[in-house]
Amino acid sequence: MDTIPNIPQHDPVLFNDWLPVAVAARVEAGAVQALQLLDQAVALWRDQAGQLHAWEDRCPHRGTPLSIGRVEGDGLRCAYHGWRFGSAGKCQHIPALPELGEANLKAQVATYAVQERYGLVWVCLGAAGGAPPPLPEYADPALRKVFCGPYEVRSSAPRIVENFLDMAHFAFVHEGILGEQQRAAIADYTVEKFDDAEYGRGVRAVQCRAWQPQASKAASGGAEIDYTYRVPRPLTAVLTKQSAGGVREAISLHLQPLTETSTRVWIILALDDFISSDEALRQFQDTIFLQDQPILESQRPQRLPLIPGAEVSVVCDRMSLAYRAYLKESGLRYGVLRAD
Repeated sequence: MDTIPNIPQHDPVLFNDWLPVAVAARVEAGAVQALQLLDQAVALWRDQAGQLHAWEDRCPHRGTPLSIGRVEGDGLRCAYHGWRFGSAGKCQHIPALPELGEANLKAQVATYAVQERYGLVWVCLGAAGGAPPPLPEYADPALRKVFCGPYEVRSSAPRIVENFLDMAHFAFVHEGILGEQQRAAIADYTVEKFDDAEYGRGVRAVQCRAWQPQASKAASGGAEIDYTYRVPRPLTAVLTKQSAGGVREAISLHLQPLTETSTRVWIILALDDFISSDEALRQFQDTIFLQDQPILESQRPQRLPLIPGAEVSVVCDRMSLAYRAYLKESGLRYGVLRAD
C-alpha cells in the first residue's frame, strides 16, 4: 500500500542538520528539481528572482508531485489542478474556484530551510540551527575549487564516511594509485577529539602517513603523504594531505542520505594544482571513488553497526572506532545499527 513518506523525526541528529542536495550553480531560476532526502521527496526550485526554495514534493490537494509543475514568479503552480502556492507555501489561487480569495484558502505545502554554502545547496528538514559543516579551505584564495560527483551508492552514509577515513584499504582497492601491497603497513597515528573556531567540533586523526604511487593528478611519482582526517558532522569528513614539495589538497566528503541504505555523494576538491583541467581532476577522483563503490555496496550489513563486537577491529582501525563512538555519542540512529 502506498503511504505518505514518513520523515525520520526519530533521528533528530540528521533531521535537524544541514545536508547537501545539489550544486548551487546547477539550480537554474525558473526550474524545479525533484530530489530525495532522508526518505522524503523534496522539490528544490529557484524562483524568478533567484531565491532558493525547498518544499515537500507533494501537492496537499491530491498528492501530485509539485516538481512536475511550473515556477510562476515567486511561487509554484501544480500540474494537476493548477493550484498556485506562494513563496511561503500557502495556496493563493484555485482556478476551479476563482471567487475564493487567498484569505479563504487553507492549503499549505510543507517548506524546509535551504541555503547556499561552499557552492552547494543545503537543506534542513527539521529545526535549522547554526550553519552547514565548516570548510575553511573553501575560503582560501590559494586553492582552486572543483566539484566531483554526485555518485549514487547503494550503501548507508555512515559506511561511506568510514571508508573515507580508512587508510588500510589503499594498497588493495586503490593499488598503483594510493597504495602498493608491498607497502600495506599502516604506521601509528593519533586520534583525538577537537573543538576549535576554524573546524568546529568532532573527531580527527593526525600524523597519518601513507606511501602513494600517485597521490594526486599532478603527482609525477611516488611519495610519502601526510594526512589529517576531520569529522565535524556525522555525515561530513574532510581530509587534508601534503607531500614534500607536492600539491596541497583538501578533499571534503558531503553525504545526502536518500534512504538508510542509499546515498548520494558530493565531493569538493580544494587544491593548489592550477595546471590540471577541471575535467582531468574529476576523472582522477572518479577513478578513486568508482574503485570504492563496489566494495561499499558489497558490505553487510549495509547499515554501519555501532554494536560492540559486531565486527572485528584492529589497532589501525582506531579512526573508524573513534567515528563509531562519535556517532553513538551523538545519538545517530539513521543508517546505523544500535543495541539500544
